[in-house]
Amino acid sequence: MVGVFGRSLSFPNKNQARPKPPMTHHNRSVSLPNRSHPLLSNLIDQLSDLDAWSSLPPARSSARLADGLSRLRNALDSLDDNLQLPQAQNLLRGRPQLTEKLLEDFLRFADAYGIFQSSVLAFKEAQMAAHVAIRKKDESKIASYMKARKRIHKEMRDLTSSIRCVAKCDILREPDHSLVPDTELAAAISGVVKATASVSLALFDSFALSFAARRSSWSGLLRLSKKAKVDEPIEELQCTEERLWSLRKMKDEEVREVLKKMEELEGWVECIESVSERVFRSLISARVSLLNILTL
Repeated sequence: MVGVFGRSLSFPNKNQARPKPPMTHHNRSVSLPNRSHPLLSNLIDQLSDLDAWSSLPPARSSARLADGLSRLRNALDSLDDNLQLPQAQNLLRGRPQLTEKLLEDFLRFADAYGIFQSSVLAFKEAQMAAHVAIRKKDESKIASYMKARKRIHKEMRDLTSSIRCVAKCDILREPDHSLVPDTELAAAISGVVKATASVSLALFDSFALSFAARRSSWSGLLRLSKKAKVDEPIEELQCTEERLWSLRKMKDEEVREVLKKMEELEGWVECIESVSERVFRSLISARVSLLNILTL
């Protein structure tokens, strides 16, 4: 009986000499660095949302345009988060020409949205004066309102020309020989620039057509008809200008109807103004992060 117990005690000693579990755990951890950072994955998802929005027919409603601006703001905020990562900072510090081009593009975007905010503010002031003129049936003061609509039309046309210059240039013209994670990040940054240009063109083009005179609006659409994708006037922002020139002949009920349309127009303008202001702030924040990368 004692000999049997002695033999049985030797088995645990053999098992203790084979430490295999740590080897298995070590092998599994090797694959982790090859995965994209969660912040980069989130940015790629935001760009996919913007691609889905852009693939739809041209925006014809304020809600649709505001949705595109909201998606753009999310992508810009996600880009700003990625710019805080060492991976992004090393990439951009190693390519100063790329960073300088990004700074230039984001400055042009921010300037465009700043001008847009100023144009909308001036239009809202003209809108308030038009309310008084409509109530008093004063057609002479309607002329200043029409001038404000023409002015915002011209300013939006100028902004589209500026943004198209950015859209024509690809920040990744040169082959990128960096590591795979850096290549993915560089492509995502390029995607944000392209998405910003695309949504901005939709905004400025739609406003330009919406605030143009009826004849000018249609001629603009005909000029652009040969392009693959044409932005159209925003339904809620269009105004029956002919009715404003015949205020004296209107009955009180018709005047109230025109005032209601004007109030609805003002509400939609304020909606887009609010979302575009958030985009402007996100552009400024991302540009500050780029400046910090170059200077720190």
